[in-house]
Amino acid sequence: MFSLEVEKGLELALVHPKFAKAYLQIVTQQRDYLGQWLAWPPHAHSEDFFLTFIKQALHDYADGKSLSCAMLFEGEVVGNISFNTIDHSLKRVEIGYWLSKDYQKKGIVTKSVAKLIELAFTDLDMEKVQISAAEENQSSRSVCERLGFTLEGIITRKENLNGKVVDHAVYGLNRANWLMDHDN
Repeated sequence: MFSLEVEKGLELALVHPKFAKAYLQIVTQQRDYLGQWLAWPPHAHSEDFFLTFIKQALHDYADGKSLSCAMLFEGEVVGNISFNTIDHSLKRVEIGYWLSKDYQKKGIVTKSVAKLIELAFTDLDMEKVQISAAEENQSSRSVCERLGFTLEGIITRKENLNGKVVDHAVYGLNRANWLMDHDN
């Protein structure tokens, strides 16, 4: 099974059916919290929901279209991070993530995104990493800003989050800029 050690105690592991129960437990306890910024939590009421997601994610991974990983903190599933899309023709990936509110403010997402950026630019030979976040989702936007992304624009009326239409802030990081920051 594909896994990446981010640092001691933090690992990204390719999604696996064994994670469905943990995902369900997090979402059941934090449905309203996660539903602020994600469209799917109101619909996730069974392990089957997550098993279907995992099956599709593994299929897309095998086809080279995406990479979805559980974030494991000290051996516990605490969230998910992915290349939602891997576009080989444009040499671009888009990263998405969610994290249990119980594990916020520990640098888990920032460190995990940094690891996926490294994977995108080194192993996958991509030229751009993109992240889109609801304009009001300051936590997610702060991750982008900490990691040196550039705000490329605001797309209005981009997503319906459970009855609330939100705008998206789109951030980009290109390989040349990342390499300059990592050559020092």
